[in-house]
Parts: sequence; structure tokens; C-alpha cells
Amino acid sequence: MSELEQRWRLVLGKYSDQQFPPLGADGLGQDQALAFLYDRLYQGRGLRDDGGGEGGERSAGLESSVPHLVDWLNRTRELFPEEVAQSLTAEAVDRFGLTGLLTDPTALDHIEADIHTLQMLLSLKSNVDPAALSAVRRVVQKVVEELMERLRSEISAVVVGRVDPQSRTRRPTGAVDALRTIEQNLGTWDADRRRLLIEDVTFFRRSRLRYPWEIILCIDQSGSMASSVIHSAVLAGILSGLPGVSVRLVVFDTAVADLTHLADDPVEALMSVQLGGGTDIAQAVRYVESLVTNPTRTIVALITDFYEGGSVPSLLQSVSRLAESGVTLMGLAALEDGAGPAFDRHTAERVVAAGMPVGAMTPKSFAQWAAGIMQ
Repeated sequence: MSELEQRWRLVLGKYSDQQFPPLGADGLGQDQALAFLYDRLYQGRGLRDDGGGEGGERSAGLESSVPHLVDWLNRTRELFPEEVAQSLTAEAVDRFGLTGLLTDPTALDHIEADIHTLQMLLSLKSNVDPAALSAVRRVVQKVVEELMERLRSEISAVVVGRVDPQSRTRRPTGAVDALRTIEQNLGTWDADRRRLLIEDVTFFRRSRLRYPWEIILCIDQSGSMASSVIHSAVLAGILSGLPGVSVRLVVFDTAVADLTHLADDPVEALMSVQLGGGTDIAQAVRYVESLVTNPTRTIVALITDFYEGGSVPSLLQSVSRLAESGVTLMGLAALEDGAGPAFDRHTAERVVAAGMPVGAMTPKSFAQWAAGIMQ
């Protein structure tokens, strides 16, 4: 079956089997997941559960083999691309009222806790039953802990200080002294495999920041920025624990919320955001202007897709004022691993012209960039 034929077969449902070649294993799984959701459109139309309905439409019944909501959610994420899975989940809740995904603490406890699940829960959090919020918090906690564990050492090493080529240590700093390491391990040369077996690693020390810096993360909490919101909260939590660095955390849609008091607690910060809604970037940047007290020792990172619902001229004026005052600016269309953002290029180009470079970075890359500025 060609890709086009499979797409049409999935759209038309199982009653079109005679018109198309058989689906493969993945196709059958996708068809079952779609049937579980969209067969609900035909409930109440007199269709039989056994596939014998009139008019060649999909069955309205929920056969005994249909997976539990949680199984359906996990399978959907395995079978479909990320964006498609998120769209199907949103439809399940918003269009078909499958609120068991969000109101049953037991169901939430069995959802696979990863960043994709967290994005879904954050985008639909307004629909979560208060009784299930503790289960949502457990998902947030697990994902945040995994991200913190992976990123903390990398980010701490590059932000705390620059490499000091005259001082060395056995403590991992992220900067290996390759020459000294090879010299110290020459005795472990494996002649048979022609390999040097590294037993002791020497690192360059890093110097501490001499003067304090302030980093202001201004984060767009529109739905399309879900992954960046999560990584930004984790980044803020890591940076907040570093000496010589203070962090302000600001989130916005059409309103601005200052979450600086939660900058060191990414779990509570994420529980406080509400993805979705409009976007007024200009208002948020004006607020950031009011926070700056020492421009030449301040970094402002604006994390947004630049789809401005407010005043673009006002946004550009604020950016220009910040740049002229000496603030170091960076616009991030994405702050996440494997960043491949969709953003308003026209507005981004105008922001660049006003004095704010625009790019997309991983959290580690942002830390490396910030460390270069602060040293």
C-alpha cells in the first residue's frame, strides 16, 4: 500500500477495506486509535457495534478490544508523529469530552511521564479536575527531575566560570585537559586492541564569576511554545542555584506574570503556567524594561515564536531602548533539544534590526553563550 493509499484508508475507516490493500501492523494500530476517537461522531445514528452499520460509515460502538484511555494515549504517541498525537489528545478532551484523561488520578498515574506527556498536560491543565492535580504534579516532578539531572552538570560547568589553562583538577568541570590525560594514562596502552584505556581524567579548573549578573527569562506561554516553556523553567531552576547569578522568571500571553519567586522551583513554576491564549510580546518586554537596574550586567532572553498579537512598533521601541542601555539581548524562537522552531520571520527580522539577535538554542548552548558574555 502506498503512503497516499494508507492516508485515505485511515481517513475513510475500516468500511473502506474492500477498496484498498490491507493495512500493515502500524496502519492497523493507527486505525484502531482513530476509530476509538472518531467513531464517537456516529453515536446515536443507529449504527451497530459489529461493523454492520448502514451507509458504509464507521461503527459507533466501543468494542471490548478498544484500549483504556491511558493505553490509547500512550499508543497514540507511539504510532503518530508528535504534533498529530497532541492534536488527537486535544480533540479527545475538547471535542469528545474524554475527560477521564485529565480527571482520573489513577489514569494520570499510569500515563508515561515524559516531556511529551507534560506538554499535553500543561496545554490542557485548565480542564484538569482539582482532585487530579496531585497526579499532574507527580508527572511534572518526574519530568523536571530527569531534565535537571541531565542538564545541571553541563550548565553549571559552563556558566560558573571560564577555563583556567594554568589550573587543573580531577573534579569534572566539562573541560578535559586532553594532553595531560593522555600522558597520565600511557601505562594503560592496550597493544592488542591498539587503544589507550583511560582510567584517570584531568580537567581544567574554571574560574568563578567576579561580579554578579542578572538573567531575565521572558517566556511566551502560548501553546506552540510548550517545550520551550518546560526547558526554560528547568534552566531557571539550574541558573538560580549558581553563585554570582540571579534569575528573574517572567511568563506572558496577553497578560504578564512575574514568577521570579518560583525561579528556583521549576515544578511550582510549571504548575503556575497556563499554556494557550493570545500573545502580547510588547507588553511583556515593557515589563522587563522596568526590572533592569544594571543594564551592562543584565542578560534578557526573550523566548517566543514572535507571532505578535500586540503592537509590533511598541515591541521594537522597547527592544531598541534595552539595546541602547547596554543590556545583552537574545531572542529565542525555541529553547529545547533539537530545536526546529516555527516562528514569524518577518517580526523576528525587525527585532534583529532593533538590536536583539534571534536564534534557537538548546539549554546547554544558551548556557555556553551566556557564560561567554558574563566572563
